[in-house]
Amino acid sequence: MKIFILFSIAFAYGFLGNVVSNANPHPYEAIFNFGDSISDTGNAATYHPKMPSNSPYGSTYFKHPSGRKSNGRLIIDFIAEAYGMSMLPAYLNLTEAQDIKKGVNFAFAGSTALDKDFLEQKRINVQEAAYSLSTQLDWFKKLKPSLCESREECNKYFKNSLFLVGEIGGNDINAIIPYKNITELREMVPPIVGKLIEEGAIELVVPGNFPIGCNSTVLAIVNSDKKDDYDQFGCLVTYNTFIEYYNEQLKKAIETLRQENPDVKITYFDYYGATKRLFQAPQQYGFSSGKIETFRACCGKGEPYNLSAQIACGSLAATVCSNPLKYINWDGPHFTEAAYKLIAKGLIEGPFASPSLKSPPFKIA
Repeated sequence: MKIFILFSIAFAYGFLGNVVSNANPHPYEAIFNFGDSISDTGNAATYHPKMPSNSPYGSTYFKHPSGRKSNGRLIIDFIAEAYGMSMLPAYLNLTEAQDIKKGVNFAFAGSTALDKDFLEQKRINVQEAAYSLSTQLDWFKKLKPSLCESREECNKYFKNSLFLVGEIGGNDINAIIPYKNITELREMVPPIVGKLIEEGAIELVVPGNFPIGCNSTVLAIVNSDKKDDYDQFGCLVTYNTFIEYYNEQLKKAIETLRQENPDVKITYFDYYGATKRLFQAPQQYGFSSGKIETFRACCGKGEPYNLSAQIACGSLAATVCSNPLKYINWDGPHFTEAAYKLIAKGLIEGPFASPSLKSPPFKIA
């Protein structure tokens, strides 16, 4: 009798547990990501020679190169973890046995928002522009029949999916800055968002751009000896002003999209604010501080920012810092896992998303 009672209790507990579990599923069924090296989890790596196993890339978390331009996880990895999902597989690395129903990453390191043809018309050569946002959108369209079949099925599936479009445009900005014209650039991202909405996307994220005036590579290239070129923290004023203008124009374009698509939720990620606070108060977040020290790359070679155009991170002559947790910058263009983690926390748990995403079931730890 006691055995029967215990069995009944166990059965009821399991049944009720399943009911509760099914009643409270994860906020998103899938995540789809588009972008550049800030969120590429392996697409570009398929077209480049394999990194040696002792490469510093991926060394902190994965213990081997993982196709990411950092020492560990990226913002997109932390977002996926916060919502109880596995890290997104790279589209170009997909295998037949892989579960793509939980999401796919289409981001490609070095890619642009603007198409290669457009840039070439401006006599701007960015090789990775061949994998621009529109190319990534084409990849998504090719994959779509494997995700859902009927329009009804797709609408139901994408209603519970999250689409991240960017950050992208940083490579365009670096190429276009000499021409002082970002009109075409800021007008490129919204149409891609519009096309994803046409494909059935209901909830999307469009991030702004980072404060490139605080970027170690930009600081090393400009290397100005004029004090007035820098703000009180050591960032280049003109470059950050440029990004502030770009982000404001992007937000206006997003607002237009919201008005045109009232049933769609479009969240703006303030990458600028979430990142700049790290440079403004590095010690508060556990990083080294100082007008130069805050901006030194963990991996590289050269003075004053441990960077050189001739010696890249991963080359034999490059050095790697002993404690990446103390560094915001990883290799010049990219951040460390420690920085990406704090940026992700600010987006998912903090004030840098407008409007906020659905509440994540897990904290970013």
